[in-house]
Amino acid sequence: MYSLFTALDSSYSVYMDYNVDKDIRKAKTLPSSIYKDTRIFKKVISSFKNQWLFATHTSSFTNNNVIPLHYLEQILNESMILTKNDESYSCLSNICTHRGMLICDEACSTSVLRCGYHGRTFSLDGHFSNMPEFEGVKDFPSSDDNLKSFPLKDWKGLLFTGLNVSDFENYVSYLDYKLSWMPIEKFSENQSSYRSYDVNANWALYVDNYLEGFHIPFVHTDLHDTLDYDEYRTELFDNGVLQIGIARENESHFVLPSSSPDYGLKVAAYYFWLFPNIMLNFYPWGLSVNIVVPISADKTKIVYYGYVWNKDLLHKGAGADLDKVEAEDQDIVEKVQRGIQSEIYVSGRYSPTKETGVHHFHRLLSSSLSNK
Repeated sequence: MYSLFTALDSSYSVYMDYNVDKDIRKAKTLPSSIYKDTRIFKKVISSFKNQWLFATHTSSFTNNNVIPLHYLEQILNESMILTKNDESYSCLSNICTHRGMLICDEACSTSVLRCGYHGRTFSLDGHFSNMPEFEGVKDFPSSDDNLKSFPLKDWKGLLFTGLNVSDFENYVSYLDYKLSWMPIEKFSENQSSYRSYDVNANWALYVDNYLEGFHIPFVHTDLHDTLDYDEYRTELFDNGVLQIGIARENESHFVLPSSSPDYGLKVAAYYFWLFPNIMLNFYPWGLSVNIVVPISADKTKIVYYGYVWNKDLLHKGAGADLDKVEAEDQDIVEKVQRGIQSEIYVSGRYSPTKETGVHHFHRLLSSSLSNK
C-alpha cells in the first residue's frame, strides 16, 4: 500500500521502487530524487487531481460574487471560478464553451457571466443564456454549451473543490472532531493578510519542514519563546497531521470550551495539514491558510490567506509574526534543496519522537501514487 510508485516507461532506463517502512524506527526518508527529478515531479502532481483542495472562505464573497481560482489552475491545469447566487455556491469551469476563452480573470460582482471574446453569456450556476449571431445553428443550445461544474463542499465556511474527489465527510472528520466548537463560518476575510512567496525548493520539502516542530528551537527563536517545546504535540489522522502548540506562561492561547477534546490545555495554535498541500493554522485571532503550489521540481509558490475571528489578538502569540516565520522556513528549505543536489546524500532517518508527521506524509504520498 505504501510503496511510493514503481516506474517503468520509455523515459526511464532504470526500474525504481521507493518504499517507506510503516515502522518509523526502521524507515528511511524518501530518496532525494523525489525532490529533484522532473519526471517524478510530474507523476506526483498528477495525483493532486484525486484530492480535495482549498478554494476560499465564504467571507471572500462580501464584495464579489465571482472569484477565479488562479492557484488551482496552476496545479490542476483547469481554470475554475467560484460563484455565489443568493446563498448558493458553485464551482464552474472558467472556459467559454464557444472557443475556449477565459470568462473571468479577476474577482467581480455581476448578475451574469459574459465571455469578453464573442459575448456568450451564462447564468451564475453555469447554464447557457445567450449567444449573438448563432441563429440557424442546428441542435443548439445543448447541455454541452453549459459550463462544466465541479464538486464543491462547505465545512464551517471553508470551501473545498477538486476534480476526481469523494468522501468529503471523512476528509474533514478530524477537523470537525477538534474544532466543531469554533465559529469558523463567522470569520472575516482579512485582505491585508494576503501574501504570495516564491520558494526555490520542491513543494514536498516545504511540507516536510511544516510537519515537525523539531526545528523550532534552532530556526524560529521568537516562536520558541512563545511555545512550550516540551509540550509540543503531533497527532496523525487518515488524511493529514495536526500539530498542537502549547503556550508558555502568560502567552496568548485559546479559551477552550468543555466540549473541546483539548479542554484544559493552553493551546496557542492548531496547525492542521491536509494532504497534499493545505495548511490551516488556527490561532486565537483566527485562521491563516497556507496553500503550497508546486510549480516545478525545484520551484514552489506559497499563498497565504487570512480570516479574522478576534482582531484584538492579531499581533499576539504564536501567530503574531507570520512573515518572519515564513522567511526563516524559506531560507531552510531552499538550503535543503541545494543540499540534496549532492550525489552523496540519498536519504536519512526519522526521529521517532519528533518526525512522525513527516513520516506520515511520506507514506500518504506513497499510497496516493501507488493507487493512482
